[in-house]
Amino acid sequence: MDTFAKYLLTALICIVALGQFVQVITRYVLQVPVMGLEETMLYPTLWLYILGSINASRENTHIRANVLEIVIKTERGHTILAIIGEIISLVVGLWLLSWAWDFTQYAWRVWRESPTLYIPTFYSDIALLTGLALMMVYTALHLLRHIRALRTGEPA
Repeated sequence: MDTFAKYLLTALICIVALGQFVQVITRYVLQVPVMGLEETMLYPTLWLYILGSINASRENTHIRANVLEIVIKTERGHTILAIIGEIISLVVGLWLLSWAWDFTQYAWRVWRESPTLYIPTFYSDIALLTGLALMMVYTALHLLRHIRALRTGEPA
């Protein structure tokens, strides 16, 4: 799964970079903007952002401001702090996931299309639900890992 995620994110980065390169060359050098390029770039850009968030959640490398770790000196205290942080993340994330589910139902019912190329926007709208669901799975797994570390006394 790690290899697939690595190649997928790399491919999406290349697609977005290539699209932006084409946009700059055609618009500013050739003075001929490509109609609909922004619309088509919406999909890989949005999925790149969401899949990058999922990857950070999987690797547990999200940016954190753990100021309390400076005050707390023991490994056990750090583990308890991590458990509290994971619980808060899980509660907020599940709340946002319920909103994303409502939005996905709305997007399915309305079935909007992009203004120029008439591409269904549902395929980009579903990224939010997918991303939040997977992030909550990884958050729950990290929570279980921290709880297990607290019980056994081993570092997480």
